[in-house]
Amino acid sequence: MILIGERINAGFKDIKEAIVNKDGDVIREWARKQADGKASYIDVNLGTASNKAEDLCWMIEQVQKEVDVPISIDNNKPSMLKEAIPVCKKPPLVNSTTAVEEKLDEILPIIAEHGASIIGLVMDEAGSPKSADKRVENAGKIVAKAMEYDITPDRLYLDPIVMPLKYMQDQAKEILSAANQFQLFSDPPCHVVCGLSNISNGAKHKRLINRTFAVMMIANGMDAVICDVLDEELVNAILTAELVMNKEIYADAYLEAFRK
Repeated sequence: MILIGERINAGFKDIKEAIVNKDGDVIREWARKQADGKASYIDVNLGTASNKAEDLCWMIEQVQKEVDVPISIDNNKPSMLKEAIPVCKKPPLVNSTTAVEEKLDEILPIIAEHGASIIGLVMDEAGSPKSADKRVENAGKIVAKAMEYDITPDRLYLDPIVMPLKYMQDQAKEILSAANQFQLFSDPPCHVVCGLSNISNGAKHKRLINRTFAVMMIANGMDAVICDVLDEELVNAILTAELVMNKEIYADAYLEAFRK
C-alpha cells in the first residue's frame, strides 16, 4: 500500500502557524513522525496560509532536511508547480488535477517534463459526480489525456472523490463501484487513491468509519491512500486487507515486519 501522510497541511493550526512564522521545527517534526510511520509520500499542503511559491518550496525543503521520503505536492496551480517540482529531490506526486480538458493540458505537460506522478480527481466542469458511471467516464478522460503525454499507468492515480458518509450516505456504494472499474482502463492498471478522512467528515466514530471504508476500498482496487499514517489501528487494518486480497505474503509477524 502506498501511504501518503496527510499531516503537513495548513488546515491544521500548528502547520499554518509554522508557515506564517517560518518555524521549520514543526514541519520537520511532522515529517519525521510520518516517515517513522512508514509513509510512502509526505503530502505538503500550503492551503490558505500563503499563495507564494517560495513558501511551498520552503515547506518542501524543510521536509527534505529531515527525511528522504518523496513529496506529494498538494497544489494544482501550474505556476506553483513549475517552481516546486524542481525543488524535490525525488520525483514527486502532484495532488491533483481534474478531468477538465483545459486543466489537464496545463498540468500534464509539467508532469511529463519532470517525470512526476499525478492524482486525477474524477470531477469535471459540473463538479463532483454523483454516480459511479460518471466517475468512470471522467476517469477515462484523464487516462486518455495522460496517454497523450506518455504518462504511464504507474504514474497516474485515480481518485473517485470520497464524500462524507454522514451527509451523503448513498455515495459510498457509488465510490466503491467506480474504484473497482478504474482497474479496467489499462494493464497494468493505474493506481486507485482516495483522501480517506473525507468519508468520516462530521461523523462521531471517525476512526472506525475510516478503517472500515479503507478495507472496503482495498477490496475494490485501492492501492494508495491519503491518511493519518500514525493511526496504528488504521494501518493494521490496511495491511490485513492487503493480505486477504493476496497482495502480500502471509507471515505471523506481518505487522511487526512492516514496522521494521
